[in-house]
Amino acid sequence: MSFLKALAVFLGTVIGVGIFGLPFVALKAGFFIVLFYFLFITLITTLAFFLYSEVVLGTEGVHRLPGYVGEYLGEKYKKITFFIVAIGLMGALLAYLIIGGQFLSSFLSPYFGGNPTLYTLLFFILGAYLVLRGIKSISGVELFLLFFLFIILIIFFIKAFPFINVAHFKSLDLKFLTLPYGVILFSLWGSAVIPEIKEIMKGSKKELRKVIVTGIIITVIVYLFFIYIVLGSSSIVSEDAISGLEKTLGINIIKFGFIFGVITCFTSFLTLALTLKKVLWYDFGFDKNLAWFLTCFPSLILFLLGVREFIKVISFTGAIVLGLEGIIIVFLYKEFLKRKFLKKMNPVLYFLVGIFALGIILELVYFLC
Repeated sequence: MSFLKALAVFLGTVIGVGIFGLPFVALKAGFFIVLFYFLFITLITTLAFFLYSEVVLGTEGVHRLPGYVGEYLGEKYKKITFFIVAIGLMGALLAYLIIGGQFLSSFLSPYFGGNPTLYTLLFFILGAYLVLRGIKSISGVELFLLFFLFIILIIFFIKAFPFINVAHFKSLDLKFLTLPYGVILFSLWGSAVIPEIKEIMKGSKKELRKVIVTGIIITVIVYLFFIYIVLGSSSIVSEDAISGLEKTLGINIIKFGFIFGVITCFTSFLTLALTLKKVLWYDFGFDKNLAWFLTCFPSLILFLLGVREFIKVISFTGAIVLGLEGIIIVFLYKEFLKRKFLKKMNPVLYFLVGIFALGIILELVYFLC
């Protein structure tokens, strides 16, 4: 049961808002370019997770990434890491608010009226309340909603499948060659949840790795099926993936898509918000309630100030912020080996640093141009 709970928390974190940006970037760049990115980024992500899990399992106490960095690299780098992690998690929470509120509005407003901002506030209030409650309530919600999510996803796939047109997968546009990188990295990244998995699995290395590998495989399968269905069944692919399917599948089927969207966004919002709260609480000594407030409300403020461009938010967060986090994990692992085992890190792992650095540069070039 602990394995299933840990897997549910992992999947609830990783299968999040990023999934809805994938069909759009596949439309722009081409399906086979996106498929290549998936194969490559899956490998580097899994390797980064393994490195981080070694540090987590080999260090006593309850920490998050800034805490581990502080222990092995010093207080200065702990503060830098906290800044990077906080921006990354807040960027993710903002993306969940943008798209989760939009889906909730699309589903409920025909019945109850109201504008999208109102439904975003409802989404936020319920999520913030559960984050305040803590890990036990969130674990139960994750398990239930994840089961419900897969039921809806299966229904959605069955209904959309007859509309698939293989011609939609043949186009390539090298002008958008680098566009998928940040979105895909964002959609696969979930290092923040590894300390949570350690707690659930009672520190078992074998079981933790099993959760990571199983979770990544399930995630990639779900994502590729989702891209296949959305891109294949409609010539119009919206940034949120779901609303553009209305003309093809009809409003009744689209409602299932909106429910699916709300569930995926909500489960990830819960888990990542709890993670950021614990960083502030455990690693920086903030009062528990103040940590909750600082976790939940900055993303809401940014949303209310008008930061609502979904693809730009997840692409920037994925390529730049999570890329920096990946680089930190490599150097953290290097120092961990040196301190704990008097070993040197395999120089091949510097390849990861180069990949993440290149991704940051390409994203900045794309963003500025």
